Amino acid sequence: MLEEESQLVLRSQNGDQVAYEKLYRANIGKVFALCLRLCGQKELAEDLAQESFIRAWQKIGSFRGDSKFSSWLFRLTSNVVIGHLRKHNKWQVDSLDDEDSYETSEWQQTQSLDRPFGLHREIDKALRCLSDTARVVLIMHEYLGYQHNEISDITGMAIGTSKTHLHRARKTLKAQAEQAA
Repeated sequence: MLEEESQLVLRSQNGDQVAYEKLYRANIGKVFALCLRLCGQKELAEDLAQESFIRAWQKIGSFRGDSKFSSWLFRLTSNVVIGHLRKHNKWQVDSLDDEDSYETSEWQQTQSLDRPFGLHREIDKALRCLSDTARVVLIMHEYLGYQHNEISDITGMAIGTSKTHLHRARKTLKAQAEQAA
């Protein structure tokens, strides 16, 4: 797949929309899952996933191939979501009250991260208890592999604030796991 992916990227960089559609189909589930986990709202996640692919098409020429396309796409997607949250003053919201925002469709069950569906539900339930900021920092650090200085650059928060949010998120998730056991 890696060789095929690199060929699709190269063709896309040359304007081949069919090749880009194949990249889209191979990655939309994971991009949507990332958007949903970062923003916590299904409709918004759908919009942000589409926005991410529009931006990726516009910027695909800047992809150098130093990493997997999906890694580059996830970084771009996280920037899109965080930019949206900051622009719409949703960055400092303390918690999500709308449990329906995490409803998972059949499409999501088959398309999202490479884990069993039951685990998705448990992860989403646990993430729902975190503030938007703590959830974003946790996902960026643990799932996407960002370092605190990178999280600081992207989000505009101080490095110490990023570390604090990660610590609190881990502590909250650990307490939830202990309660469930």
